[in-house]
Amino acid sequence: MIELTGLTKTFGDHRAVDDLTFTAPSGRVTGFLGPNGAGKSTALRMVCGLSRPDSGTATVDGTRFTDLPRPARVAGVMLDASAQHPGRTGAEALRLAAMAAGVDTSTVAPMLERVGLADAGGKRVGAYSLGMRQRLGIASALIGDPHVLILDEPANGLDPEGIHWMRGLLDDFAADGGTVLLSSHLLTEVQAIADRVVVLHRGRLVMEGDTDALRGEATQQLVQSTDLDALTSVLDEAGISHEAGNAGLIVDAPPASIGELALTHRLVLTRLEPSGGDLESAFLALTRSA
Repeated sequence: MIELTGLTKTFGDHRAVDDLTFTAPSGRVTGFLGPNGAGKSTALRMVCGLSRPDSGTATVDGTRFTDLPRPARVAGVMLDASAQHPGRTGAEALRLAAMAAGVDTSTVAPMLERVGLADAGGKRVGAYSLGMRQRLGIASALIGDPHVLILDEPANGLDPEGIHWMRGLLDDFAADGGTVLLSSHLLTEVQAIADRVVVLHRGRLVMEGDTDALRGEATQQLVQSTDLDALTSVLDEAGISHEAGNAGLIVDAPPASIGELALTHRLVLTRLEPSGGDLESAFLALTRSA
């Protein structure tokens, strides 16, 4: 697993990461979320030994990344897909990654096939689209056959087909017991890919848990009834905030409270579900209140 304990990093007067503690367990895909400037990239750089924390620890399988004898064989890392030299071909870049990882370069061709770049291996990276560079970056992370993946914005630049491909790849990796930690601002994609989430805001941990638990942080419900006027009056009497939505009433209360109120007043509810109950809605609710 990946484990962060009390990780702190300050740049001048700005505390980028503040006493951050969380785990990314094996067999799971953990989404690392936060607004721009929340400290996600700084935290990942400390995990990978590219930045030294002021205090705290970050370990992979209980060992600091810089102390791993062959780190690429344990943890595959992609922090910047555009970091590949534009003058090299995709195959050359991946061959260098294989040599650095200490694996046979015969793995390059199958890996290019695996990430959908078999026909582009002879092209220079400078001519790659952003999505192709993302695929090459993921290939470089996988070339050492690691059991941990650390990916910063891996879906950036991928088209829908590419995102579908990446989702399947990471699902299979985790199903085989691998650990995946990925950051992203594409919250709808994290919702589809990640089964755990860690939310960071202003350098501090806001929430850690299953994706369904984060969705549950959104308390507004979409409610429909056979008698919306009567329901509106009942909500007003109970002092429950609500507003008209496109598909019914948006009610600021837990579903159990709304259901009990409707039962008491013998009102029929035809719909009761989270309003915008997706990862993005819950994420915005958490970071605005933090």
